Amino acid sequence: MSARTLVRELIGPAVTCAPDAPVAEIARLLLTHDLEGVVVLNEDGHAVGVVGQDELVTAYGRPDRAGLTAEDVMNEAIPHVRPDIPLAAAAQIMRDLGVRMLFLMPQRGGITYPAAMLSYRQLLRHLAAHNDDELTDLGINVVRPPLARPSAPLRPGS
Repeated sequence: MSARTLVRELIGPAVTCAPDAPVAEIARLLLTHDLEGVVVLNEDGHAVGVVGQDELVTAYGRPDRAGLTAEDVMNEAIPHVRPDIPLAAAAQIMRDLGVRMLFLMPQRGGITYPAAMLSYRQLLRHLAAHNDDELTDLGINVVRPPLARPSAPLRPGS
């Protein structure tokens, strides 16, 4: 079916939030846009952690969940890969790390930031696709409309 073999051919946009973003707002963002997670950026724009579905479900069990923020629940380890590794290798890395998303994390001006994300969802869509026409919205070169900007402090990444 598809000759897509590298991460860059299937990766989608990364979405970010501020450390003080309430977990309820992050959960709404993930649900609204069918995301696996967001990268937490500090005030300098440096990636400092990830809040995914696992972190939010863990937060759900806490009695203080209403007041929790991204900083309270984030995982400081940001799983990342290069864009030129094979998709099969990326899938194995996800399995080995026990994560459902990987990020492209370039550095510019001393700041590490999320450029894009590969999730289980993209891999499953590729596996299930009958032809490449079903995947035209995937790939790093696809022009995407920006996500609707939720109330601060959440913000879409590029």
